[in-house]
Amino acid sequence: MSKLSGTINLITFEELNKHLLEDIAPSGYFNSLDKELDIYPLNLLKKLKNVEQSKKYHPEGNVWNHTMMVVDEAAKVKDQSSHSKAFMWAALLHDIGKPDTTKVRKGRITSYDHDELGAKISKEFLEEYTNDEDFIKKVCLMVKYHMHMLYVLKGLPFGNPRQMVKDVDIHDIALLCRCDRLGRIGVDKEAEIKNYKEFLDKLKTLV
Repeated sequence: MSKLSGTINLITFEELNKHLLEDIAPSGYFNSLDKELDIYPLNLLKKLKNVEQSKKYHPEGNVWNHTMMVVDEAAKVKDQSSHSKAFMWAALLHDIGKPDTTKVRKGRITSYDHDELGAKISKEFLEEYTNDEDFIKKVCLMVKYHMHMLYVLKGLPFGNPRQMVKDVDIHDIALLCRCDRLGRIGVDKEAEIKNYKEFLDKLKTLV
């Protein structure tokens, strides 16, 4: 039973997990869902469809579109991660905090702290499906730190990279960050691969 709706989830964790781990492009499955997304906790994902993003950085449109692109990018490289299941779920849930943090400030669309809030919402989401605390923790920490490529490479005073390297596998988080950056229309793939390698090199100095 779900905590908020009082109804049984129509889609099982096993079904969602199967598509995330076995589909070449999981977005096809998730885009095919309709009424299923009205039921908690999947309705937390449906909210992404109504959250617009800056056209400068996300010409693909709303957060749902971006998330689907990220999931497909993650599917290509999941076997390079240390825990493909947690990696793919982190890709799906990485921006789940944006609906509650996205605002327009002086004409700019911002989503400050969506990574921190997203980690908390991801925990609530996954607890509806599984009692595997280690798995949930892995996913939530990846969601929490998925913005750190930007923070580290730009020298921004956000986040905590020294704590991050203690909490997550540096190769996994760097890979997720790369998928996040590549999951956009018109992205400079060569530049983002270079950023990924530079980010990973910097993390290695902190371990």
